[in-house]
Amino acid sequence: MKGARVRPVVVAAGGMVLAVAAVPLEHHGGWVLGHLGGAVVAAAATAACRDTARSERAPRDIRDFWRLWTYSVFCLLLSMVGAGVGIAVGAGGMQVYEALPNLFSVALALLAFRHAPLGRRRTVDWLRLALDGAAVAGAGLLLCGYLVVQQAPPGADLSSRWTAGLIGVGCLLQLVVFGRAAVSPLGRVDPGALGLLAAAPLVALAAVVLFLTGSSTGMLILSVLGYPLIALAICLAAYRQSVVLARPEGTGTATRPRWSFADPVLFLTLAGSAGLVAVSARGLDPHGRRVLVGAMLITAFVVVRQMAGLRAKDEALTVIRRQQAHIERLALTDSLTGLRNRTGFGVVLDGRLETDRPATVLLIDIDDFKLVNDTIGPNAADRLLCQVAQRLEDGRGDGETVARLGGDEFAVLLPSADRAAAEAAAARLRETVGRPVVSGGQQMLLHASVGVAVAAAGETADEVLRNADIAMYAAKESGKASWAWFEPRMRLDLAGSARLAGELHNGITNGELRLLYQPVYDLVTGEMHGAEALVRWHHPVRGPVSPAEFIPVAERSGLIVPLGAWVLREACAQLAHWRRERPGAIEAVNVNVAVRQLREPGFVDEVAAVLSEHDLLPRNLIVEVTESSVADGRQVAEALQALHEMGVRLALDDFGTGQSSLSLLRSFPVDVLKLDKSFVDGISDGADRGRLAVAAAVAQLAEHLQLKAVAEGIESQAQLEVLREMGYRYGQGYLMAEPLPADRCAERFGAAGRLPVTAVSPGT
Repeated sequence: MKGARVRPVVVAAGGMVLAVAAVPLEHHGGWVLGHLGGAVVAAAATAACRDTARSERAPRDIRDFWRLWTYSVFCLLLSMVGAGVGIAVGAGGMQVYEALPNLFSVALALLAFRHAPLGRRRTVDWLRLALDGAAVAGAGLLLCGYLVVQQAPPGADLSSRWTAGLIGVGCLLQLVVFGRAAVSPLGRVDPGALGLLAAAPLVALAAVVLFLTGSSTGMLILSVLGYPLIALAICLAAYRQSVVLARPEGTGTATRPRWSFADPVLFLTLAGSAGLVAVSARGLDPHGRRVLVGAMLITAFVVVRQMAGLRAKDEALTVIRRQQAHIERLALTDSLTGLRNRTGFGVVLDGRLETDRPATVLLIDIDDFKLVNDTIGPNAADRLLCQVAQRLEDGRGDGETVARLGGDEFAVLLPSADRAAAEAAAARLRETVGRPVVSGGQQMLLHASVGVAVAAAGETADEVLRNADIAMYAAKESGKASWAWFEPRMRLDLAGSARLAGELHNGITNGELRLLYQPVYDLVTGEMHGAEALVRWHHPVRGPVSPAEFIPVAERSGLIVPLGAWVLREACAQLAHWRRERPGAIEAVNVNVAVRQLREPGFVDEVAAVLSEHDLLPRNLIVEVTESSVADGRQVAEALQALHEMGVRLALDDFGTGQSSLSLLRSFPVDVLKLDKSFVDGISDGADRGRLAVAAAVAQLAEHLQLKAVAEGIESQAQLEVLREMGYRYGQGYLMAEPLPADRCAERFGAAGRLPVTAVSPGT
């Protein structure tokens, strides 16, 4: 059922009008007409309860609750048909074909509360409910016996009267259970629906009392108006519950009343029992009456005192529940944006998964938000997050739930497993986040990466969120500002990465790493100008592991920090050894540094300590960083500036591949530009004018800015000639030398290692 169906209510109202119209007709035909209208009301109520029990949005316990009410009101329908048949054939009293369905209806209504979500109840709570029921049942049986036997007119059908009395006792028990359910702070049946359901036993109880008085009016009300009124109350209750279920999740529920109408029922039945005792005391002697009156007064004082105590407890519980509700709101709500937080999102997602309802999670992460935070400051960044949150909430579709999981991470829950709908939502969310925002007096353009995961059977909320998180990182690795579906293989890849990270940690500790050095040549003189340190890993079982495999794992796991520290120490130690032992050794060594290292607070001091330990000067070290590292944020920029001021030279690796290469040169204290290999590939034949233009522009830019330009990935003599003509003075690649062990690299120092004549300029 997609929403609340109003048709059963309209049909029930029409049947009620028909029943009321039959009241003035005091002959059998009119009563039969009234029962026909009542049957219509009961049939509509049965349909309404059935629809609510089949609602896809209802948790399983609520569906079970309304399924039993469907059976109960259907039995009521059978009883009404039986009553109509009895009237039509002129049978007196309540016949068995009316009585049995009626009793079954009451029993099923009571049994429904076995499935009613009354919240987590302790043993003492169940004991209290049982004692309340026993007290009401006992008092009800006393009253029932008095009305059935003592007030029976001559010649009355006692079996019909006892049946009506038992129905009345069942109605009293229903009121007790209704009352406890209505005030349960953890109950999930709508309190408004419970209030409407409570009208059913109240009407039935009134009709039973009128029936037991033996008046024709009571019989008329019971048979013509009582039944349809009961069915109408149940129909309205089912409709009310379906309306609540049709609301978007997280919009709130009705407030539970602070008092239970089960308590007045208890005291009324107690008062009725006391009245019976008083009536029975008329046959006692004066002394016995005085003793009885005294006992009743003492009981009354105890009851009043208990009521006062209960009132005080109720007031205290009201305060506690109000505070508890406030704490729960705080626990489930993000304090900055007002959206649900991770816990609140998990509650909604768990609710869907526990009831086997479809769910799709979209996890949204704003790309490079750390840079945004460093640029505009934390306060302005918080205001920006609030704007993003408001946009996501304003664009929320029907039944969707939006949450902020923390930092710049948001999540949206879709109430379906439809892939097309999820893809459309992912595109919509990226467009929503991507619209320009103004914060801190600056207009900014944000981008987001989105991971999409459909909840599979048996998965928990944590597992679905983890799947969406894995997919989101896959989207980032594919180039950011995109979205990706979660696929099971991603989890296997993640498990493999985690295993590889553990093995890499052992490799760093156990000395499984080594450095190779790729020479950097002067393309004019042909002599070796420097060398780039490149780490290699020889796994004891798997053998050589490609850097393309373990470097990304090191960056994701944080192992890049100890790995980078090891490379820095080893490279500096090797350079110091070369400069002591080998005449004509290179002046500096190039070391690649990851952005994670630059974020470490003590990185600059670590570099200074390593240089000092090996008696090297800052100019003996060239730190290579990527364009994305430079744009990472203020902390990284400050670290690079400190290295520059120390005298360490900085090289911008893979230059030309980023989106802001030129703007970086204004803010970044660069000494060396390294043209990315992608611009070197294919330039020898001149077919790719774009690559030629970029390569030439970088050389000219370096010349005008008085920077060194190094071409990477030179693999052919033709490439070398083109690059030299463009003005490149330095280069590296497999044409000149592959990465070499330290001893073989040292053999190329000085004139002895000069490039062959084919790899240098004419005349050198």
